Amino acid sequence: MNKLAEQLRDSARALREVYANRGLRRLQLAWAGSIIGTWAFTVALAVYAYHHGGAAAIGLVVLIRWLPAAFASPFMGVLGDRYPKVPVMIVSDLLRAVAFAGITVCVRFDAPAAAVYVLVAATSVIMTAFRPAQAALLPALSRTPDELTAANVSSSTLESLGFCVGPALGGVLLAVSNTWIVFALTTATFLWSAFQLFGLLGTAEPEPSGDHRAIVHDLVEGFRTIAHDSRLQVVIGIFSAQTLVNGALNVLLAVSAFQLLGLGSGGVGYLTAAVGVGGLIGAVFSLMLVGRKRLAGVFGLAVAGTGGPLLFIAPHPTTGIALVACGLIGLSNIIEDVTGFTLLQRTAPSEVLSRVFGVLHSLFYATIAAGAILAPRLIDLIGVRWSLVAVGAVLPVLSIVTRTQLVRIDDGAVDRTSEIALLQEIPIFAPLSSPVLEGLAGRLIPVHAAAGEAIVREGESGDRFYMISSGEVAVSIGGDEKTAQGAGDHFGEIALLRDMPRTATITARTDTDLLALERDDFLAAVTGHAGSTEAAEAVVGARLGISPV
Repeated sequence: MNKLAEQLRDSARALREVYANRGLRRLQLAWAGSIIGTWAFTVALAVYAYHHGGAAAIGLVVLIRWLPAAFASPFMGVLGDRYPKVPVMIVSDLLRAVAFAGITVCVRFDAPAAAVYVLVAATSVIMTAFRPAQAALLPALSRTPDELTAANVSSSTLESLGFCVGPALGGVLLAVSNTWIVFALTTATFLWSAFQLFGLLGTAEPEPSGDHRAIVHDLVEGFRTIAHDSRLQVVIGIFSAQTLVNGALNVLLAVSAFQLLGLGSGGVGYLTAAVGVGGLIGAVFSLMLVGRKRLAGVFGLAVAGTGGPLLFIAPHPTTGIALVACGLIGLSNIIEDVTGFTLLQRTAPSEVLSRVFGVLHSLFYATIAAGAILAPRLIDLIGVRWSLVAVGAVLPVLSIVTRTQLVRIDDGAVDRTSEIALLQEIPIFAPLSSPVLEGLAGRLIPVHAAAGEAIVREGESGDRFYMISSGEVAVSIGGDEKTAQGAGDHFGEIALLRDMPRTATITARTDTDLLALERDDFLAAVTGHAGSTEAAEAVVGARLGISPV
């Protein structure tokens, strides 16, 4: 108990540090405004659609909201990598505010429903630029890996809070006023979000790519990164399965409230609120994840918990069991979000992180829509109870099947302390944030050179940057030995930064252990941060003083 209490105190301290960090605090407050407005709008939109076309219109609204977002997300995710992330999010907020103001006017003056639906589709496309940029900005604003995990806990907590507060606020306003009032409130929440983000203008963040590659190349880079990294494939595949089940869950809970529990329309609100309350409780448990190196196993268990509790409802469909099951789903959801997003931020290269999240959210939107479409057909085929069993079993089975892959992800992320310490001692990498260094540490390649072995040769093309873990090497230029290097030293940066042949031959004097960083990983890290670029140029300038180049 003492150990648990100490861990909770440490986690709470890390969470306090998130809000003591000016950049993270503003980003969290902006996200709070965005998520509360989104959920309040969701309730009002469902009521508006029902009054203009019944259940069929609600189904149409689901498609209008999620399918355009699914197609747009990979494209909009590019913006967070090609341009500064803060302005991208500000523009997204302001455009959504304008669109919601248009919806408010249309509803207030009884414009055709088609006009409202067109604006809804526009907001769905615009929103896809915000979340990937926000997720990609978190590592840059976080000062330590623990702070990054705590920031993800805070983001997911706010999402759960918004899931409770947004619908409740929308419901109260609908009870005492009209739908256009809720739409007007949504406009105000996005203006609030933009106001918070304005305070981040000028904040140091990794510089976007300055090259002029074809836009098509940028659009597919997120997919290409995922295709070449099995770890990303596992995490994103599991995430997509979970959102498919989540889409079906929304339908199943509504049907269960009417047909199994006899709670009527109010029951849908009760069950949804239970999911949100579970999420808030899950936030407390998520605090214990701060500072934890092994997250993939917890991620797998949490995924199972986001669908498995449905199995308890089917044999005993009582209100109490349903509420508890929904609470467990909400609790598992937030833990899944915290661990899954942190795994992606640790694993994906920082220069394409926004695009990777763009692909992820594209799959989110597509699979939620697919789940919502498939659930009614499943109910028609096997009934409500067996549908709960079938859908509830998917994620626990998937967690068991992928357990080995998740363990491997954990193994690749454990005990990088020595590698991070070595990186921090090198002036080129010293300006980088701890989460970025943690990502680089995971990409280091161990290399062993026997005494007398040439590690790089003068005149060869450069493909790696090297750091010496132990041993000693000789540096020779034109056949003459110039100097020696030992543990903690590094070499290979000149050929990579100047795109030129190696300027010296490096030979192991003793058996030597090194850590190598591939060309693309090295250049992405160094050229993506102004301070790191400046330090690298200083090192190159000093070393070229002993080179005939």
